[in-house]
Amino acid sequence: MLHRSSAVLSCLALALVATATGAQTAPPAAPAASATAPAAAQPATQRLRGTLQSFDGSTLVLAERSGEVLRLALADSFSVSEVLPIALTAIQPGSFVGAAAMPSADGHLLALEVLVFPEAARGSGEGHYPWDLQPGSTMTNATVADVVAQAQGRTLTLRYKDGEKTLNVPAGAPVVTFKPADRSLLVPCAKLLVTAQLRNGVPTALRAMAGRDGFTPPM
Repeated sequence: MLHRSSAVLSCLALALVATATGAQTAPPAAPAASATAPAAAQPATQRLRGTLQSFDGSTLVLAERSGEVLRLALADSFSVSEVLPIALTAIQPGSFVGAAAMPSADGHLLALEVLVFPEAARGSGEGHYPWDLQPGSTMTNATVADVVAQAQGRTLTLRYKDGEKTLNVPAGAPVVTFKPADRSLLVPCAKLLVTAQLRNGVPTALRAMAGRDGFTPPM
């Protein structure tokens, strides 16, 4: 069992519950004659962004961007990926990307960052939905149907199963990809994006996406 202040644990618990999808309460008890009641839904996952304070092989201590210091156990399936910058020109028609963006006055999206997925991860999270990078931001995971060069960046047509979006990518927007890595990236001061979940009341890291040499995953 991990030791952390009850206030921090309560805060993370509330945040995880607040971001859950679907029903948030247990279903009514089944009549005695019925079959066994359905199992309770698993707590939702949450993205935690921050700076690694320490890692001892079994516990991540993360200074989250909210200012909280979180102690996270590791799931049995815990994995590490390295996030690394690539050129804007790496975005080509047919690329499968994930773009965090803000709405702009022209009705298009303005990219905050673009992640070019490895081919093995094509189709991950396809669609357009709210994102928690900034207030009001969205995420669009889609195939690039068209790329138009602009004086200061690119304009992308993104197509996904339920629709299409136009994304303006300014020249300075971070463009990244990721690849499998190991725990050697988990050094003090590393910048992390951690997918976490409450398991038996314990904040637990499922996956960490890490930058090397101070690089911050922009997602």
